Amino acid sequence: MKRRVAILISGRGSNMAALIKAASAPDFPAEISLVVSNKADALGLERAKAAGVKTEVIESKPFGKDRAGFEAVLQAALDQHGIELICLGGFMRLFTAEFTKAWYGRMLNIHPSLLPSFPGLDPHGQALRAGVKLSGATVHFVIPETDAGPIVMQGAVPVSDHDTAETLSERIIEVEHRIYPAALSLLASGKVKIEGDVCKTTGSEASENFLIAPVVN
Repeated sequence: MKRRVAILISGRGSNMAALIKAASAPDFPAEISLVVSNKADALGLERAKAAGVKTEVIESKPFGKDRAGFEAVLQAALDQHGIELICLGGFMRLFTAEFTKAWYGRMLNIHPSLLPSFPGLDPHGQALRAGVKLSGATVHFVIPETDAGPIVMQGAVPVSDHDTAETLSERIIEVEHRIYPAALSLLASGKVKIEGDVCKTTGSEASENFLIAPVVN
């Protein structure tokens, strides 16, 4: 049985589209059963509908600071659709500790940096200001602390001296679209487990690929 997944979005749904595309493969162990947006004008809603995925809008603005009230409505929608796993795809709303604990080990997020480096806002700007030579993206489990849960998968890209936040973002988003579906597949097929604060993957081996930057001719 394929695991039933909900994707939560607030904007264009770039990673959402990558997940929907990957899940369309017959052998993918999960199906995207629902896309929920907390903004009625999110561009990703139309992309989801075009792909034949059910969508729901639960406006967060009317709830103000009542996060628990919003989450109660969200949870009801998740229950109605039999959702087992959640993927956050640019969902711009913080959860209560109670909600994240209820979904611990079943809710994934993706962040455009090699966590634990550069959590929070403007990760590309943070990376450039730090002068790192490699950056990338991280899929992790969601916990009450922002961008801090057990890491499921990471992908790296070189950082150029000429990069701007925009050019670095464009390169990293390609990595995001590769590792998010892969991480969801691992979770849905039961190949990941959390030991303490660390995520372990069944059957994994160290990659023989090396990424070194800068390359000087």
